[in-house]
Amino acid sequence: MKSYVISHCSSAGYSPFRHFPVIVAPLAFRCRHMPEDCGTSLMIRTGIMVLHALILVVSIFMLWFGAKYLVESAGRIAESLGISELVIGLTVVAFGTSAPEFAVTVGAALKGQADISVSNIVGSNIFNLGFILGTVAIVKSITSSRKLVYRDGVFMIAITFMLLLFFRDLHLSRIEGIILFTLLIAYLFFLFLKKEVLEEEEIPGEKATWKDYCILPASIAGVVAGGHFLVESASAIAAAMGVSPWVIGVTIVAAGTSAPEMATSLAAVIKGKHGMSAGNLIGSDIFNILGVLGIAGIFNPMSIPAAGYSSLIMLSGMVILVMFFLRTGWRLSRIEGIILVSIGLVRWIFDFMQ
Repeated sequence: MKSYVISHCSSAGYSPFRHFPVIVAPLAFRCRHMPEDCGTSLMIRTGIMVLHALILVVSIFMLWFGAKYLVESAGRIAESLGISELVIGLTVVAFGTSAPEFAVTVGAALKGQADISVSNIVGSNIFNLGFILGTVAIVKSITSSRKLVYRDGVFMIAITFMLLLFFRDLHLSRIEGIILFTLLIAYLFFLFLKKEVLEEEEIPGEKATWKDYCILPASIAGVVAGGHFLVESASAIAAAMGVSPWVIGVTIVAAGTSAPEMATSLAAVIKGKHGMSAGNLIGSDIFNILGVLGIAGIFNPMSIPAAGYSSLIMLSGMVILVMFFLRTGWRLSRIEGIILVSIGLVRWIFDFMQ
């Protein structure tokens, strides 16, 4: 009878150890004696997984809409206060596109979850250059410019390889975080002196109303709350699936925090604003590395797993490839877009197979 119970528990689908070993393993003893408990426990665990998946989706929308209204309301308030469009473009608009990554990465760093903190930035940057830029090019080929390639592109390559150098020991120190953030301030100051913004950033031109002073704190709260719940739900899903937090961070979380860039870039290229489409993604990647990861490193030095370094190497290669594509003929063709998306898909498969 005992052998029948064990066999019944494993063969009839009551033992989900292969898929959820971390969560279900404590139920092993009970399953050997009461097979009906296996089915009940599986239903409970599945329900919890579905709940965490729903929380993850809702938190992504909170980040998306929070970032959107943050940029709009802050831009109008800055305009009403007499702040120049140049300063607004270099601060409010540029930071707004990286607000989801900032909330997730800094929040995870403060909680000591370095895997999700760093993998979110690395994965988001790869997602921006692979899936998003590639998809935009497939929809409509993108025209580039010398400024985009030689100013922003070369700088992007330099800081990406600097990040690769900093993580050579799989650790980002507080000093290295300070260096990254200092480079961001220097870069923004350079753009300010040149009286330029990141390529064709769209700057709000309306005056603020009383509603904006209510929307701004509400949108900030939405971004912060969305980042918190995204980290918590992603961590729970990673544990349930038996995969590392790095894998979840570099794929699902990164895709979620990159949702605003996807919407902004597609809308821009459809309107014919090619520079804004590519410039938005490159500018966001610069902010992610120097601003978001820099601040996170200042708050809490971080370490990554050895497997995570391969993602950093891939990010470096992706940046060079994108700049090469943007330089050849000063445009990103549909074929090149397909190549970028394909690389992104292969990278996702590789990450989950690690």
